[in-house]
Amino acid sequence: MTVSREIRLAARPVGEPTAADFELVTTDVSEQPGEGRIVVRNTWMSVDPYMRGRMDDVPSYIPPFELGAPLDGSAVGEVVASNAPEVPVGATVSHFLGWREYAVLDAAAATVIDTTLAPAAAYLGPLGTTGLTAYAALTRTAPVREGDVVFVSAAAGAVGSVAGQIARELGASRVVGSAGGPAKTKKLLDTFGYDAAIDYREGALSEQLAQAAPDGVDVYLDSVGGDHLRAAIGAIRPGGRIALVGAISTYNSTTTPPGPDNLFHAAKQEATLRGMLVTSHLDLFPEWIGRAAPLLADGTLRTEQTVVEGIEKAPDAFLGVLRGANTGKMLVRIAGGAA
Repeated sequence: MTVSREIRLAARPVGEPTAADFELVTTDVSEQPGEGRIVVRNTWMSVDPYMRGRMDDVPSYIPPFELGAPLDGSAVGEVVASNAPEVPVGATVSHFLGWREYAVLDAAAATVIDTTLAPAAAYLGPLGTTGLTAYAALTRTAPVREGDVVFVSAAAGAVGSVAGQIARELGASRVVGSAGGPAKTKKLLDTFGYDAAIDYREGALSEQLAQAAPDGVDVYLDSVGGDHLRAAIGAIRPGGRIALVGAISTYNSTTTPPGPDNLFHAAKQEATLRGMLVTSHLDLFPEWIGRAAPLLADGTLRTEQTVVEGIEKAPDAFLGVLRGANTGKMLVRIAGGAA
């Protein structure tokens, strides 16, 4: 048996989660997996905004976390024991049993990743579902066309930092991003290739967007909801497209947040607002990785990580994401994870 630490859900939060809603538990993991199963020593794990919804016991597109059970989510690690010839010991894999140091799972639930193509951690960020979210949103859900003006909220986050660059690759003429604080807005301009950056903490979001995109917006990738969605609808041009990817501004609400009060403007503009779940676009993974990996390798695709060290700090990392503490992808490096 191998000793492993894991994070369990200790309580369901009301409003903003706290450290008391999580519990660090030590458990034993078998070193001899059953037929068709593998043991993975996790080296990196992801924390993501959607996990806040899973802390509530309500129906959704993905089951809620169970009280008293370990949380789960995307992770990568090294196979240390295998009873599945197709996934040998020593392989690096991605899977969905994060929030623990060691994971035992069916080999069919793991994907062998090529660490000569990119570092393992990249498969949780630009080459993972966050990168795929940005790509699918801007090619399928709200496709960017040549010459479009594109607006991205949470633009310094995991999805947004990639989305602006994808929009440019797809032919956007102007890319505007929103982020919180001068350090992040500077990063949008200097690192992530945005033409204009809005600091939402300064308020007057609609006025700032009108200044950054005076002729309006053709495409909006929404990860925030609330005032950002309202501002984007107000700026949308005829035939505009809005991808509803997330609504982090509402995740900790204890009452139903008000919706935008200008939805009819979208009707007048014949705009579309379309929801998007990345799980409906997993077929795009090979295409996206084939396109993104060379750009990542030569530095054309610029990304950043915010790294928290140790499984015991995973709740802190998650709470940080909900507060906007990260630039780029927020990751937890578990013991042994290479840079």
